[in-house]
Amino acid sequence: MTDYDVAIVGGGPVGTGLAIELGQRGISTVVIERHHEPQPIPKGQNLTQRTTEHFHFWGCEAALRAARTRPQDAGIGGMTAYGTLLSDYHYDWLNRALVREFYFTDNERLPQYATEGVLRARAAEIESVDLFYGWTGIGHEQDDDGVTVHLAAHRGDEARSFRARYLVGCDGARSGVREAAGIAQSGADHGKVAALILFRSEELNEKLKRYPGKAFYNVLHPDFEGYWQFFGRVDQDTFFFHAPVPPGTSEDNFGFTAFLHRAIGAEVALQIEYLGFWDLRVTQAEHYRQGRVFIAGDACHSHPPYGGYGINTGFEDARNLGWKLAACLQGWGGPGLLDSYEAERHPVFASTARDFIESFIEDDRKFLETYSPERDEAEFIQKWTARNAGAEEVNKFEPNYEGSPIVGGAGAPGAYGGHEVRARPGHHLTPQRLSDRRNVFEVLGPGFTLLAFDAGESALAAFVAAAESSGTPLAVVRDTLGEGREAYGAPLILVRPDQFVAWAGETGDPATILGRATGAMT
Repeated sequence: MTDYDVAIVGGGPVGTGLAIELGQRGISTVVIERHHEPQPIPKGQNLTQRTTEHFHFWGCEAALRAARTRPQDAGIGGMTAYGTLLSDYHYDWLNRALVREFYFTDNERLPQYATEGVLRARAAEIESVDLFYGWTGIGHEQDDDGVTVHLAAHRGDEARSFRARYLVGCDGARSGVREAAGIAQSGADHGKVAALILFRSEELNEKLKRYPGKAFYNVLHPDFEGYWQFFGRVDQDTFFFHAPVPPGTSEDNFGFTAFLHRAIGAEVALQIEYLGFWDLRVTQAEHYRQGRVFIAGDACHSHPPYGGYGINTGFEDARNLGWKLAACLQGWGGPGLLDSYEAERHPVFASTARDFIESFIEDDRKFLETYSPERDEAEFIQKWTARNAGAEEVNKFEPNYEGSPIVGGAGAPGAYGGHEVRARPGHHLTPQRLSDRRNVFEVLGPGFTLLAFDAGESALAAFVAAAESSGTPLAVVRDTLGEGREAYGAPLILVRPDQFVAWAGETGDPATILGRATGAMT
């Protein structure tokens, strides 16, 4: 006997997003979260276009837009400055609009607690999702049939247990689920501590009007050796700031106001409202699964809040794992499907950490060591202006699953790639207009979708027959080529439930193609 199909320990954004993904697929799910309300710490603000696609499919994109803490007409772009925030040397940074055409939705920016509030409200609407706030997961045991999850009231002496087919730990960087499952983690400790400061300043807001359309600001200073001094807007006059501080720094022995003034480049009036500290390190779990126990989000990977990769990577974990758990619980997922979660997601974060987060620090350090306006201003301006001309950190951040066990072919999963309209197996599908003016993303089914552009009837019939034989949910979308659809480069495209391309081509054995994509033939 089981109480739920899936138990989720940790009801932050990733855990709640996973619950929505499962609940919308009819999977009975319980979320166990110790906090009754989202914690008002303004982290995880930068949401990519891919993440807002998740909210579209979770039925709460409009609510997410409405929850923005800044005016709807305020820009959400970023910039990098040299020396101080108010420096004359600056350029646009992390301009995600450059890849807008490759996604169905616009990017967004709002504090994590606002994002979490939207997700909590959506999860509460789904009948198959139960939310247990005020409870903490304290242990589990698993056997061949399921997992027994033990809970304790966050405040009080009450205890209880649930029985579930699967358990997912979305309980953060210090994951108790991960530790109880015996999953080790490794990584790079940079040996630094950073301060997180939340402060209000009307005067700074006025000064930042010199940078219209900007909501986050990265300050590079030679003294910080490539590590960032980072400002972000929370609302009109509220900002957060994080940067490394000297060893042994505490709330009582350091001048945080002067620290802010130095980074800003002016002594503005401000009021500090919150002060915290975090260790500057990059860690990753060695495995994402142990039997019937999985981990997702920060329980799998943690890193400095550089570039907004954390929350976005966690949401992608949830989408990847969610449809696979549902497929196996509903009987159409093959024996290799759940293993493909780690096979696809583990190398993506390893690449994100190596090719983007760590690379940012190293590249900035080398630049600051090499160029300086004090040494040679003309040379500095030339190199400074050119260093972000191609916006490589946006164009090349393209997580994909090339060569994974359920995709096949050459290559290997990773985060470093390139955006193309062409339908490439293992890559995110690029939206295109159909001949009836609808977007392809408006007609994708909850299971697999076969896009058929001028494809023969026999090929379509073979796919439908193979899907019916295996019990795989398959929606078929027929249309003609032309008006941009020819850029897909294939008349037949099989799209996964998470909007990644499983296969693209003209001919092939449908039973083999679907068998691989569902983990039945890996």
